[in-house]
Amino acid sequence: MDAQPTPGPAGEDTSAPDRTADGRGTAADRTADGRPATHRAADGPPAADRTAGSRTAAGRPLDRRAELSEFLRSRRARLKPEDVGLPEFGRHRRVPGLRREELAQLAGVSVAYYTRLEQGNGRNVSAEVLDAIARALRLTGAEHAHLTHLAKPKQHRKKQTARPQQVRTALRQLLDTMEGTPAYITGRRSDVLAWNRMCAALFGDWGELPAQERNWARLIFLRPEYRDLFLDWEQKASDIVSYLRMDAGCHPDDPRLSALVGEVSVKSQEFRRLWATHDVKEKTHGVKRFRHPLVGELTLRFETFALPDDTEQSLVVYHAEPGTASAEALRLLASWGADATRAGSAADRT
Repeated sequence: MDAQPTPGPAGEDTSAPDRTADGRGTAADRTADGRPATHRAADGPPAADRTAGSRTAAGRPLDRRAELSEFLRSRRARLKPEDVGLPEFGRHRRVPGLRREELAQLAGVSVAYYTRLEQGNGRNVSAEVLDAIARALRLTGAEHAHLTHLAKPKQHRKKQTARPQQVRTALRQLLDTMEGTPAYITGRRSDVLAWNRMCAALFGDWGELPAQERNWARLIFLRPEYRDLFLDWEQKASDIVSYLRMDAGCHPDDPRLSALVGEVSVKSQEFRRLWATHDVKEKTHGVKRFRHPLVGELTLRFETFALPDDTEQSLVVYHAEPGTASAEALRLLASWGADATRAGSAADRT
């Protein structure tokens, strides 16, 4: 049985890494399939180019302890002593970012306690300690929630994870009434569950794709036309990976999510790179710029509304500033409907 972390006075010496019953070390010291982790400094962050899908191949669940370990290391690595008001002693630091001793001092816990937590042993950690560590690491609200999900996971019934995602009939009818506004509903794993005619005019007719392909990770990383559609493709790609990371923290045992991450990791180097950053965020609102094959460039704002009766589903709505060229472009797209993307692509080929 894994020993549990117990708080102690700040400044204790770092304890030796824990060993599991089979003597192979903690999850922070090995990969999910039991192979020793390599090229990792004892006090440093994980290698950024480690294969992102190594723990998710063939739909295997994510290793929650390894995820917790690597998330904490990555957040610690981005901070410098001067960022948090600590003096920097000496010019040569063995690793980038804060040392464990420095982070433990800021959080008011012992070095041994924080070390065990960073090794993935978050069982029995209190909410107060997590709050203190989140403050010390300067975590955002989404990052704080992600840390809590990894350290104190909720139990999810397997049937809940596996059941098909359903959109209420009334919501589909609502989408249809939004005639001049692109809108869609997303669910778990960034799956696209329902959309309206204007959404098809802007993004293409997802009804022509198999249900499995109606997923933002597959669309962005595996379909070249979306690189052309999003002028800020890199930002959109980063957003999608951050949303998936957030979902993975809530549902590490979801086999479909694991399979998705494994598949896209194998097929996309950009996805692997972004997945290894451990960045997380929740979708809220913002601005996206497009280059549509029929109407050219347009700038649209989007808003995200979590559905009250199913918090894992969100309604996403795009709109243009009134009186702008983008608003006129949307009106033109509305006149074409779902044929707009095909018409634009055909025009590009002539």
